[in-house]
Amino acid sequence: MKKKDYLVIAIMVILVALALKPGAIASFKAWTKTWPYFSSFVKFAILATFGECLALRLKTGSYYKRGFGVLARAVTWGVLGMGIYIAFTIFSSGAWPLLKTFGAQTKPGDSLSFMSIVLAFATSATMNLVWAPVMMVLHKIADNHIAHTGGSVVRYLTTKPNMPQMFREIDWDIMWGFVFKKTIIFWWIPAHTITFLLPPYLRVLFAAILGIALGVILSFAAQSANSSENLSRAPQ
Repeated sequence: MKKKDYLVIAIMVILVALALKPGAIASFKAWTKTWPYFSSFVKFAILATFGECLALRLKTGSYYKRGFGVLARAVTWGVLGMGIYIAFTIFSSGAWPLLKTFGAQTKPGDSLSFMSIVLAFATSATMNLVWAPVMMVLHKIADNHIAHTGGSVVRYLTTKPNMPQMFREIDWDIMWGFVFKKTIIFWWIPAHTITFLLPPYLRVLFAAILGIALGVILSFAAQSANSSENLSRAPQ
């Protein structure tokens, strides 16, 4: 471990300690309820961006490199975080009417039960099968745009992306074969089933924490893509 790793761990310990202070949860709940979009932006801008920094640390041994674009990534994740809040609102409201068409009778309450798990799973499955692929493609396009603008947040926000080129630069073999077919089915649907079992004020925070996991997953996806590319270039 390097000195920066110990610093990261120390910051995480401090944040956990602050979260455990008396009144912290009530204040967090009130902030989330009063400012749902702003709080969603902040949660994802910090936590999901940290996930990408962590992925970079696993790949290169460093949390930052020139052109990585930490601020541009934070802006991207913040906007996606607001979109995720909207998706949570829409799909959590629509899952129960969907279940009713399959014969469900009594909507479960806040306590854990078989039907509450079914409802959480239905919410997660519909959201991840409909919304998640769109979000993942948008995230990849933003990632490519960051690379084209050299990691500068000013250039990122003021330069119009060449959308046809952005779509062509996506590795669709990895996007379909790994990100869509594997991470959605085996990670995101189960993980967000847990998300929708939580109280509403914790859902976006938990999703942002899962964004750290997403950063690691995308890191391994990029490594897989690089390995496949190197193998294809190897002499036969």
